[in-house]
Amino acid sequence: MVNKKLIRELLNESACSHNDKKKASCDKPKPGATSGGCAFEGAQIALFPYADAVHLVHAPATCQGASWETRATPTSYEGDNNTVTGYYTDVTTNDIIFGGDKKLEESIEYIVEHKKPKAVFVYETCVTAMIGDNIDNVCKRMQEKHSIPIVPVHSPGFVGSKNLGSRLGGEAVLEHLIGTREPKEIHPFGINLIGEYNVTGDMWQYTPILERIGIKVVSTLAGDGRIENIQMAHRAKLNVIVCAKSLVTLTRKMQERYNIPYISISFYGKRDTTNAIRSIVNAFGDEELSRKAEEIIKEEEAKLEVALEPYRKILAGKKAILNTGGNKSWSIASALQDIGIEVVATSIRKATLEDIEIAKSYVDILMKVPAQEQAKLIDEHNVDILLAGGRSLYTAIKKKIAFVDVNQEKKISYGAYGGLENLASDVCKAVQNPVFKIVGEAAPWE
Repeated sequence: MVNKKLIRELLNESACSHNDKKKASCDKPKPGATSGGCAFEGAQIALFPYADAVHLVHAPATCQGASWETRATPTSYEGDNNTVTGYYTDVTTNDIIFGGDKKLEESIEYIVEHKKPKAVFVYETCVTAMIGDNIDNVCKRMQEKHSIPIVPVHSPGFVGSKNLGSRLGGEAVLEHLIGTREPKEIHPFGINLIGEYNVTGDMWQYTPILERIGIKVVSTLAGDGRIENIQMAHRAKLNVIVCAKSLVTLTRKMQERYNIPYISISFYGKRDTTNAIRSIVNAFGDEELSRKAEEIIKEEEAKLEVALEPYRKILAGKKAILNTGGNKSWSIASALQDIGIEVVATSIRKATLEDIEIAKSYVDILMKVPAQEQAKLIDEHNVDILLAGGRSLYTAIKKKIAFVDVNQEKKISYGAYGGLENLASDVCKAVQNPVFKIVGEAAPWE
């Protein structure tokens, strides 16, 4: 059942930057507001990278079909990757009238018997929330019977946006998984990566560097994550918020319950990757760890500078506009500047107040409604390339400029030092590709 008190708490998160500057809390859902992604989608995205769990959607088939495979989240899990296949209970008219609890129970029984997952996440959606199915009771009974975590995720789309759904996913993990298993030993420099979804393998760009320094990743939420690891997350020494500011509620509560401090960083671009590593290391206050970190940072930056030299020659004097969301409104801007591109404007439409303040230090023009502003700015500033999500491709084609997809649909990692080289390569290929000029021309018969 949807907990109205919890929803109010998540919309008025004390650790969010808006509390100092706004009289009201986070925006409550308005009609049509979930067209950019509902709470169910946000919860599923937040938890989906757990490949050793089955994600069971208690809903009609359309809920699953409309949100399937939105991000490329690779995993190193050697068992069956359960995120390849979608699972749903297929609630029908009969279930709406008589209740879908029995169908949910049968679905869990089938999954446990045939898929043998480490856990099952059960997502409550609009329909099953409105008919009042008691998924908490079903999950509790199934967990006791099968001795694996069966986690209810109360995420009906009507409660709010994708951002709120991510918070609800974090709440489910906090209440049902974290703290339910003890590690064999506690690492002195153990961290949890929070809000890292390992999209196109971003996480794998920097975790080897952290390991070389002497930092152990205890668990992730949820990129390349493991259920058993997140159960032991309460024994980490530091929480590191990588991307999803929505999960600051989770880190605040873990600080209150387990005395784990948290920091928020970005691994996009040379400067921010270096600052991120230093922020993590400095949080431990260990001289030897800091010395080792500086040694490895110097080595990685030197290798990167050599790799970027040919790209910088091509990109010298090029101008870009960035239309993405969240912390990427400034982190991608930082990465572009690191490879020698002038960033004319960035979108802040989906950014938090904290992200907006940071973006101001990187970019002069902040677009509030990019769909209306970016085309005009491309003409005014003679922009060479647009970096955005797939929906902005048509603006680039109309304006005959290059385009690179930097949202979750991207096909290659742009994270950390290695990812910056990938970004430079992709931007160079786009700028030099004649297709963007050709497709904007009139057809020969016209």
